[in-house]
Amino acid sequence: MTPEELTDRHPRLFHVTEPGAWPSIEKHGLLSTNAALAKFEASPGTVAAIAAQRRPNSVSLTHPEHGTLILNDQLPLNDTALSGCLEGGLTPQDWLRILNDRVFFWPDQESLNRLLNARINRHRARDVLVFDTLSVARVHYGRLELSPINSGSTIRKPARRGPKTFTPISAHSYSDWQRLRGKRDSVREVTIRAALPDPSNHLIEIVSA
Repeated sequence: MTPEELTDRHPRLFHVTEPGAWPSIEKHGLLSTNAALAKFEASPGTVAAIAAQRRPNSVSLTHPEHGTLILNDQLPLNDTALSGCLEGGLTPQDWLRILNDRVFFWPDQESLNRLLNARINRHRARDVLVFDTLSVARVHYGRLELSPINSGSTIRKPARRGPKTFTPISAHSYSDWQRLRGKRDSVREVTIRAALPDPSNHLIEIVSA
């Protein structure tokens, strides 16, 4: 899938964050959990406690030079439900490590609204960072991936997930990706490995939600 093909279907990418987080994101980049732990020089104990365990609450990282960064909670995940929907021999800890190595974007307004209107989020203030898909995809093409599911949720009937859930956008055209997924799937998430290091170059606007 080319950057243009992705953009034709999903011209904007949406990332949900804590209110007021933009100055830190602009300075350090939009970091995955693992990248944030490394950037903020978290202790081995903190890394072990965060990288492979579900976060029931937001977690603050502090650094004498970098300031404070907040890692979002993982409330939509349930360890028991996750154990029942994993494939390829993965454990819940394996899946959390996979999630924590990626930055996630919603590819359309409908998916974004579904998240913001979910019961657990309904009364929480959020900032939505809106990015230009074509700009992001042209610069970071080699690290972009697609997911046909909400990979960070096991609410209701959790979709099966495993080593093949995330597909590099360079691997297939959209039609081939959909055919290989069984013709019914659509893009539910766009991810980037490790970090979006230059978010201000791709930002369109910040919307308070």
